[in-house]
Amino acid sequence: MKLPVQWISQAAIARLAILAGIIGMAIALPWFVMLRMPGKSYQGELPPLTSAQSDLAAELRQDVIMLAEEIGIRNYSDREGLNAAVEFIETEFRQAGYTVERQQYQIDGKPFSNLIVEIPGTKHPDEIVVIGAHYDSIYDSPAANDNGSGVAATLALARRFAEVPSDRTLRFVAFVNEEPPFFQTEQMGSLVYAKRCRQREENIVVAISLETIGYYSDEAGSQQYPPPLNLWYPSQGNFIGFVGNIDSGDRVREAVGTFRDRTQFPSEGAALPSDLPGVGWSDHWSFWQQGYQALMVTDTAPFRYPYYHTIEDTPDKIDYNRFARVVDGLVPVVAEFVGVSPAEMENRESNF
Repeated sequence: MKLPVQWISQAAIARLAILAGIIGMAIALPWFVMLRMPGKSYQGELPPLTSAQSDLAAELRQDVIMLAEEIGIRNYSDREGLNAAVEFIETEFRQAGYTVERQQYQIDGKPFSNLIVEIPGTKHPDEIVVIGAHYDSIYDSPAANDNGSGVAATLALARRFAEVPSDRTLRFVAFVNEEPPFFQTEQMGSLVYAKRCRQREENIVVAISLETIGYYSDEAGSQQYPPPLNLWYPSQGNFIGFVGNIDSGDRVREAVGTFRDRTQFPSEGAALPSDLPGVGWSDHWSFWQQGYQALMVTDTAPFRYPYYHTIEDTPDKIDYNRFARVVDGLVPVVAEFVGVSPAEMENRESNF
């Protein structure tokens, strides 16, 4: 029997539609898995700062000003500034009650140091959570946001967790040489550290890099993305981002879930291919190279911050109130990873 031409056309169109749907699902499903996060990002007006958050904002401002204004440029070509940053960070760790280890290594006969402090776990000391940020600056930039903000947040968290018993071991690390010319090379401070962890067969459960986390904007179009992320995420740069590679997806979702459950602040998260622009642009990349799960907490840096890697990256560009809300929200995230009860941390913070 010969079918009418219109029947053939309709049948062909139906098959093509089904095929297109299958292809579309095959493309969309991986992205759905990578981008789907627990809970919902906070929306609406931000609540008033608590007194503790106001104090935290002042604390963060003071540390950023120290790094970016009083010390200023701090990198391989400005040894005086770099050494001053080391002394400042080491002093702050010690004043919080820690013993500081300097992991020193040489480049062209000159010493460079990662700074490490630790709270040993009480139940699972062999399981380690690393919180870190790089303290060096790019070229001639004072680097208030990149990465004075990350260092200030690391110090603030270290102060709040000092002498708090945790199930897992908690380490805070200030990394050197994240910026060019050492970025993603063998001389990058975090890679030197991550390699030592692997050589020692240490069980890093998760490493969290705090990278450029102080700038926020409610302006439409203030947030940019590498394609195709612009199809899913908001155009306002008023949120904090949690970013990992695909292998670290579970850790990203844990962090986002805890943050959203405990914090009234916009947040977005994603577990993405590591070669997508921006995904590996900080110290968490180093841990991926050694087979560890790691993620970055960020305001998305060059995709939002107009002063990224310029001499205008100064302390006055940072929104300290929103910065404080983010750091306050990271407290329960860290507590959840290391096994400290929320009640214990609330009691600790009330006496801080």
